[in-house]
Amino acid sequence: MLENWVVTPTCLPLVLRRCHACASERFRANGKFRVNANHKLIDAWLLVLCTSCGETAKLTILERMNVRSIRPELLDLMHDNDPVLAAELLQDPVVRHRNRIALDWDDAWRLDTGGSDHPDHEVSDAIDVSVRFAARIPVRPVRLIAEGFGLSRAEVERLVTEGKLVSAARLSGKLSGDFTFTLKH
Repeated sequence: MLENWVVTPTCLPLVLRRCHACASERFRANGKFRVNANHKLIDAWLLVLCTSCGETAKLTILERMNVRSIRPELLDLMHDNDPVLAAELLQDPVVRHRNRIALDWDDAWRLDTGGSDHPDHEVSDAIDVSVRFAARIPVRPVRLIAEGFGLSRAEVERLVTEGKLVSAARLSGKLSGDFTFTLKH
């Protein structure tokens, strides 16, 4: 039996970066952009707010780019403060590296199991599960499997050790890409 699970974001992740005003390390992105043009050059930033003091910080998206080299649709999305664009840009490794930030995905995603939270299968059945990520969200596979089947993480670890839970992907550590696994009863 094949089940399809999807890991989907529920909101924008927190941005991990030190606040210059209060030394907090968490910022909330609200999808607002600031675009500034100086003659033929343009700068664009994604604005983030400190979760402690409310101080605004700017994450550089475009820096001293020629206006003609930027797609008009991209500029329109920035002027409209598009939250989907903000989510895409936060996940862009180039943007994260340029701004020296990391993302905190805790409480910013959910697992959709297709309605079967606790499957009742015969003892001889094997369950094949395909896990798809709607965004690059780093999550421990053991946590996903435990949540999807309503088990404890220790129970999932025991199943892996006993060889009853197998996958071509590494189940220890974190994954942010699609994978499959089989649960043997």
